Amino acid sequence: MTYSVQFGPLWPSIRVSLLSEPKYGALINNFADWDNVRTKLEQLSARDFVNEAISHRELEPESRHSATPFPACSPNLRCFTFARGDVSRFPPARLGSLGVMDYYLMDAASLLPVLALGLQPGDTVLDLCAAPGGKMLALLQTGCCRNIAANDISTSRTGRLQKVLQSYVPQESRERNQVRVTSWDGRKWGELEGDTYDRVLVDVPCTTDRHSLHQDENNIFHRSRKKERQMLPMLQVQLLAAGLLATRPGGHVVYSTCSLSHLQNEYVVHGAIELLDNQYNIKVQVEDMSHFRKLFMDTFYFFPSCQVGELVIPNLLANFGPMYFCKMCRLT
Repeated sequence: MTYSVQFGPLWPSIRVSLLSEPKYGALINNFADWDNVRTKLEQLSARDFVNEAISHRELEPESRHSATPFPACSPNLRCFTFARGDVSRFPPARLGSLGVMDYYLMDAASLLPVLALGLQPGDTVLDLCAAPGGKMLALLQTGCCRNIAANDISTSRTGRLQKVLQSYVPQESRERNQVRVTSWDGRKWGELEGDTYDRVLVDVPCTTDRHSLHQDENNIFHRSRKKERQMLPMLQVQLLAAGLLATRPGGHVVYSTCSLSHLQNEYVVHGAIELLDNQYNIKVQVEDMSHFRKLFMDTFYFFPSCQVGELVIPNLLANFGPMYFCKMCRLT
């Protein structure tokens, strides 16, 4: 009922896509023999949507002659997908010749917040709600993290983070990147480590719309969880505000959900910015991501009337997402 109002005539097709089998991407593990892995994925007729998009952009005449270049995406990420309309599946990831897994299967739309974060070499990075670990792994793949804090309030979920690290990242690399896994209350991070990080990812707990349509057990839309569901936007505002407080002035934050809801997306961004302005006199600016939408529009379907940030909605040809993300810069 809610989304039929929000999306109008688009909702029936979105709903069918949500109920259909999702497509996944294969994020190449750069700590493995990545060149050999890339060759094998290409033999499956999969394509690296990240580097394909970046290469196309560099060939465009307006890109070569533009006085204001596109903001950089996080570098060194290689994620393979099958073409639109191709429902082929990737084989399960295997242990490679270097003792780590070859690639990580994830919803390819989940890589967009990491790409939007625009990591630069030497950045200090916080992943505030890091479990189950796909985005944390992608952050490490960039090779830019001087150190990274990966947090999740659930100790069982941080156990999953540790397992991803052990399966995909060699021990010496984990130590060199100074990966710190914690189970703190993310809402208090601004008090614990304020003004600290260059880049912060706040991928908050949400209604996980696609999962909720397929999973009845412990479903957040169940009547018994109504109060928890109603409190989600407040929790999300608190987590985003904490992430912004943990960011140094001039640093960047990306807020993301896998929900289609305005209340969990744009309203949360507005609420956190207003909270920081009123209570801390901290100014935050939402960044224009229209260039990003143009860059990846051949792979994803972006909802054109999303007023703040970018919303990827599922459609039957691509069937990634849903994924909402918004990039912000802390000014003061």
